[in-house]
Amino acid sequence: MGILRTGTTSAAVRIQVSRTGRPALQSPSKLPPIKAASLPEALPLDQILVGDCIAAIERLPAASVDLVFADPPYNLQLGGDLRRPDDSLVDAVDDDWDKFSSFAEYDAFTRAWLAACRRVLKPDGALWVIGSYHNIFRVGSILQDLGFWMLNDIVWRKANPMPNFRGRRFTNAHETLIWAARGESSKYTFHYEALKGGNDDLQMRSDWYLPLCTGDERLKDGSGAKVHPTQKPEALLARVMLSASNPGDVILDPFFGTGTTGAVAKALGRHFIGCERDGVYAEAARKRIDAITPLPPEAFATAPSKRSEPRVPFLSLVEAGLVKAGERVTDEKRRHSAIIRADGTLLLDPAVGSIHKVGALAQGLPSCNGWTFWHVERPGGLMLLDTLRGEIRAQMAAA
Repeated sequence: MGILRTGTTSAAVRIQVSRTGRPALQSPSKLPPIKAASLPEALPLDQILVGDCIAAIERLPAASVDLVFADPPYNLQLGGDLRRPDDSLVDAVDDDWDKFSSFAEYDAFTRAWLAACRRVLKPDGALWVIGSYHNIFRVGSILQDLGFWMLNDIVWRKANPMPNFRGRRFTNAHETLIWAARGESSKYTFHYEALKGGNDDLQMRSDWYLPLCTGDERLKDGSGAKVHPTQKPEALLARVMLSASNPGDVILDPFFGTGTTGAVAKALGRHFIGCERDGVYAEAARKRIDAITPLPPEAFATAPSKRSEPRVPFLSLVEAGLVKAGERVTDEKRRHSAIIRADGTLLLDPAVGSIHKVGALAQGLPSCNGWTFWHVERPGGLMLLDTLRGEIRAQMAAA
């Protein structure tokens, strides 16, 4: 992705698994334990809380978090070793933290952590959760049961997916993210114009083509093995945060793992709260985040959206002398034209109306954005009315 600068530091850690079927919470003796913050009065900003995520979230104040990003266990239900055609062993996700005795147990766990997250979300907050076909449909159903309001499902299409070695199914080349507001009336954050601008002025689609986490970004232990089997790419988290949060926002990650959420949040001027039950993962995350150098604010400042800009009526352009009564407006290809009237309406004989109404009438359409349809003739060529509106807004901002 290129936004993070972690250097060559990698945490030399190893994962301990208890015989009870859950990750051991002890760190190796050479790693200092990470202490959970003293709650509940202040938010533990930019900290990792080691322990059960539900218990940790329940100690946070209600309505205190702007965004949740969750990468929960997928409950992959893997049985036995997975091998390649040459009989070599595939490094699959077979950790005990991903194993549940039944769908009922998994559903109860999912309902509990989602309910805890909804309590701490602000009224206009939102949640992202990622999963595969093994779990995402169950998660989606529970989200709706709890009152979350579905906004989108995003398909993360992997540029370099693991092949299907047995040749009995399609190659599993994507994962699904659900984006949901806390409730139906939530005024959630969405930076539509910024995403569109970064996508060659095309609307950002719900299918994202991004590579897996590889290379220097992948945390390795002293023997070269992955520290965490499902580490997500920083580019994925960056797109989530840039689309659905603002600088200074608090982002909660209930399944922090090796800290991709925290690393990207620090780089992009956001705060994070991470919950992680395994002390080894948490220590690797802490070292990774400590090595991050935040980007300068101008590199991630949220561009103002058109909806947030002050309203400027077309009459203001007439009154400011930027356009004149009696002057003609035309579309980009000069197929339609209308006369500007002194009262800020347009005349398309015999019809009189706003720049929007007359623009729609000229094209035979039910609606039209007159600001981006009509132009006026200037010495350098046609000039969009929206450009002139920008001059008025600049004057308002200066005042």
